[in-house]
Amino acid sequence: MDPSPFWHFHFPILKLSCDLGKEMSKQGAFDLAFGVGGRIGKDDVLSAVDKYEKYHGYYGGEEDERKNNYTDMVNKYYDLCTSFYEYGWGESFHFAPRWKGESLQESIKRHEHFLALQLGLKPGQKVLDVGCGIGGPLREIARFSSTAVTGFNNNEYQISRGQVLNRKVGLDQTCNFVKGDFMKMPFPDNSFDAVYAIEATCHAPDPVGCYREIYRVLKPGQCFAVYEWCMTDAYNPNNEEQKRIKEEIELGNGLPEIRSTQQCLEAARKAGFEVVWDKDLAEDSPVSWYMPLDTSHFSLSSFRLTAVGRLFTRNLVSALEYVGVAPKGSQRVQAFLEKAAEGLVGGAKKGIFTPMYFFLVRKPISDSQ
Repeated sequence: MDPSPFWHFHFPILKLSCDLGKEMSKQGAFDLAFGVGGRIGKDDVLSAVDKYEKYHGYYGGEEDERKNNYTDMVNKYYDLCTSFYEYGWGESFHFAPRWKGESLQESIKRHEHFLALQLGLKPGQKVLDVGCGIGGPLREIARFSSTAVTGFNNNEYQISRGQVLNRKVGLDQTCNFVKGDFMKMPFPDNSFDAVYAIEATCHAPDPVGCYREIYRVLKPGQCFAVYEWCMTDAYNPNNEEQKRIKEEIELGNGLPEIRSTQQCLEAARKAGFEVVWDKDLAEDSPVSWYMPLDTSHFSLSSFRLTAVGRLFTRNLVSALEYVGVAPKGSQRVQAFLEKAAEGLVGGAKKGIFTPMYFFLVRKPISDSQ
């Protein structure tokens, strides 16, 4: 079949989507297309999507299966989704509380600076970013605090992308990436002056085990700061609508389960940490953190996330998959990411979910291991 009529019809839409999204991300349409699947072979993307979806409760999957196979599940998720994240959101894959008059990108940077300030980072310190993505926060925090940040990640595609971006901004000599599992990190005891995690340790199958590893590599007397994805106290597991929302979020974000705020804080205590303070930062945000995902909201600066922008992206992905530029299965990846957005907005509006439960904890100075 000659794809040219289809392509000529869709190309103006794709170009408009790219032009309007430039402020949001430097990634363009073809970056998105060639990035889908990450290190998964182009011909294997569709089967990877099939396997990924079957892990999740939304498609009848079991929580134990997700926990037992979390490395495979999370790696498939980020191989499939990273290019979509960067195309639509930028280099920092997280939400942020937001002031009125503040752009999304400004709020994201401020959210990262807040962590650096809470940790009391000082020039020259060694810092660990657990679950670093492609290193957007790593680069921002390193420049803000003049520290040497190690990004730790189990996804080879994200690490390779992060290394490219570090070289572009001249941070490749002071900041680095290490590949590995945050349930068994390859660092000696007491290696880091500070550790942080931004919406990442929610991927861990066991929070106590994950936090214990962080505790082990952190120097005594130093702090760990984290933003966790959590269900709030308002969540009712017996409510079918709320349960469906939770499953949508887990499906669209590669999560074995979403824990409650109290489960996370108790896990940190069990790991040996002393709690300094904690708060759901979503509660006092003057502008709702989920606004960029809310289809009733329109913004040129985050156009790709709006209802119209998503429609354009749908056409973009459809066209690129149709002509063979993007691998088969790309449209299904976009579909479960949109399902995740619906779950995130629904969970936020009902007050049952937060992506920014913050806590600062300290490793006792008496623990010299």
